[in-house]
Amino acid sequence: MQKRLLYLLLFIPTAFFAGGFQVNLQGQKQAGMGHTGTGLLLDQACIFFNPGALVHLDTVYGFYLGSSFIIPRTQYLEPAPGVYNAEPEHHIGTPFTIYAAYKVRSKDNMYLGLGVYTPFGSRVQWPDDWKGKFLIREIDLKTVFIQPTFSYKVNDKLGIGAGPIFATGGFLLRKALPVQDSTGQYGEGTLEGKAMGFGFNAGIYYKLNEKFSLGLDYRSQVKVTVRNGDATFTVPPSLEQYFPATHFTSAIKLPQTISAGLGYKVNKRLTLALDVNYVGWHCYDSLKIDFADTTSKLQNIHSARMYKNVFIYRVGGQYKINDLIIARLGAYFDSSPVNAGYLTPETPDQNKIGITSGVTFAISNRANVDVSLLYIEGLKRTDTNLETQFSGTWKTRAVVPGVSFELLW
Repeated sequence: MQKRLLYLLLFIPTAFFAGGFQVNLQGQKQAGMGHTGTGLLLDQACIFFNPGALVHLDTVYGFYLGSSFIIPRTQYLEPAPGVYNAEPEHHIGTPFTIYAAYKVRSKDNMYLGLGVYTPFGSRVQWPDDWKGKFLIREIDLKTVFIQPTFSYKVNDKLGIGAGPIFATGGFLLRKALPVQDSTGQYGEGTLEGKAMGFGFNAGIYYKLNEKFSLGLDYRSQVKVTVRNGDATFTVPPSLEQYFPATHFTSAIKLPQTISAGLGYKVNKRLTLALDVNYVGWHCYDSLKIDFADTTSKLQNIHSARMYKNVFIYRVGGQYKINDLIIARLGAYFDSSPVNAGYLTPETPDQNKIGITSGVTFAISNRANVDVSLLYIEGLKRTDTNLETQFSGTWKTRAVVPGVSFELLW
């Protein structure tokens, strides 16, 4: 019983760090083209996609503000012959992006930039009485990356750029405990904390000629550390001494990402792009949590995750209809990093196919509005978690509209 309590209680929100909650929505033009952008210069969002391309912008100042609206639907079905099913409460996630760029006037070959974006985050709230209540009731995850950027033009064809990343965020987790009070109500545990970490982003952008451009970008691991997180428990009075309110610490590495991209300008109207992302999720092989106060039933834990490195393949294109409107289409295939035997209700991750579209409307010579629409279809997945023995079939899909405003001068 003691071991079971620990497993069910301390299954901390891995969704905060997992591939299924990696938010790839860092630019609306790019999102409309399958989220390509490593080898193609489109706007200030290159601060994220490839800092080496920033110096090739042809404006002195640029400002970009955007947001997406994630509308997910996830379904759980218990193993046959059972017919029980459940889904989380409906909600809308709102990741955002802010970019600012400035050309150093005294140096035509230097650009400075700042990016603020949300690469990880999600919110899931299952019914309090659902079958997996001892694993998760609610999780609310937020991350913000702040990236000052420097870009240098080596020559008319080659640009390089880099910038440090400061990561900040927080989470809230609720789950039921397998103990009941005199009224039959299950106990509950809550973990809440704030996280910080550091990393960097660096890229190289090269224009082969007027038609072809290439890009290579490296986003480093970011070690996210939670210190003095709050752990509180609601249990029958007879068990309160075993589950005291306390603090905890944890540290996990978010994966490095290596991206290679190609841009091809077919003619004055049509441009195509291809990106390949290699995401180093293998660094997330285990989860460690240390409590400030432990008891015979509340102890530190080491839980295996055994994630794997994965590739994401992306294609996209844009067509200039006229001087005021540019249309975009794209698609991608995103492999899940979660190995068989390690799927959880916090990260019911599946291989995903994304279909994208988008449009740019030129308000003036200095202002644009970009809109995008993404449809994500998760491939149905059945798994049994080796640690908790929780089994089921999972199916996820999402619709993600987005909008941004760009100002140039």
